[in-house]
Amino acid sequence: MADFRNYGARMPAAGTRADAAIDQGLRSYMLKVYNLMAGGLAITGLAAYAIYMMAVSGDPTPYQVGANAYLTDFGYTLFVSPMKWVLMLAPLAVVFFLSFRVHKMSVAAAQGTFWLYAALVGASLSTIFLVYTLESITQVFFITAASFGALSLYGYTTKRDLTGLGSFMFMGLIGVVIAMVVNIFLASSALAFAISVVGVLVFAGLTAYDTQQIKEMYYEGDGSVVMGRKAIMGALRLYLDFINMFVMLLQLFGNRN
Repeated sequence: MADFRNYGARMPAAGTRADAAIDQGLRSYMLKVYNLMAGGLAITGLAAYAIYMMAVSGDPTPYQVGANAYLTDFGYTLFVSPMKWVLMLAPLAVVFFLSFRVHKMSVAAAQGTFWLYAALVGASLSTIFLVYTLESITQVFFITAASFGALSLYGYTTKRDLTGLGSFMFMGLIGVVIAMVVNIFLASSALAFAISVVGVLVFAGLTAYDTQQIKEMYYEGDGSVVMGRKAIMGALRLYLDFINMFVMLLQLFGNRN
């Protein structure tokens, strides 16, 4: 005969064990997302500084870009010649490729493509060392990191559904992009300031929203390949939020050379 004694008492314990297993799996999944994002940021920073060091020299050349700062032949090719368009558009091409092909790629290939994208973004961002002081770049980076951490923690822990916020922030993002394109022709400093302020708010909201969405994408039954792809795409979303927030804050608070 089946033993039903203490059946009710045993069931909550089994449920607790299942919840604990899910919590542990979720923590491991989110940790992987953050580690991938941090790795991408490290590659971006190293690539940006390495390209800057190769592109700029204190030795006089025909291409002066500042006090005691001159472009090397490599720097001229990268920043002045038509090659600059390749540098600007290559990251966009890679991120679209990754977004549309990730479901058919192996985890290793997807991760390698993410690292490549991070390096290309670093190369395109290397010009910030020509425009802003190293001290202000460092300060703004830590401000961004602290803000990002707080916003992502909120997105992870809040019980509030942020779907409505995400939709609103996405519309704001479209508006920011349109305004940036318009300002290419207007070259208005007032509009540039407004774009930076709105951009910071937009990517702050997207950081919280994306974190919640990445958390909700977790499913215990996913295989290692699917889980690996999800982690990479989650890391890409948070990486883009961080980089864009950093650039917008730098435009607001960075000290120019």
